[in-house]
Amino acid sequence: MTSQVRLGVPMKTKRRSRRRGFDHPHRKHRRWQIQEAKAKFSQLISETGTSGYQTITKNGEPVAYVVSKEDFELYLKPKKSIIEIFDQCPYPEIDLDIKRSNDTVRDIDL
Repeated sequence: MTSQVRLGVPMKTKRRSRRRGFDHPHRKHRRWQIQEAKAKFSQLISETGTSGYQTITKNGEPVAYVVSKEDFELYLKPKKSIIEIFDQCPYPEIDLDIKRSNDTVRDIDL
């Protein structure tokens, strides 16, 4: 636990790891103990779709994350190449010549 002060009032907060692609600003996730996750598996799956990813803990430490199908597919989506990013540049007046040089290897005197 770490202590923080917000508006002059101390408050305790738990450290949470932020994993790219799983945090959504309008969705709150829940922490489940393994026993509770097993007993309420259907509810856990439902909350994954409505509340975002769910954390499963063992002895208070995260051991697994359950994510919705949509979030998982977004995570698997291929990343854009640098050339695709430059091609989508919002400044058409900038002309980038993105070609690899066909020069041969340099000779070096040793």
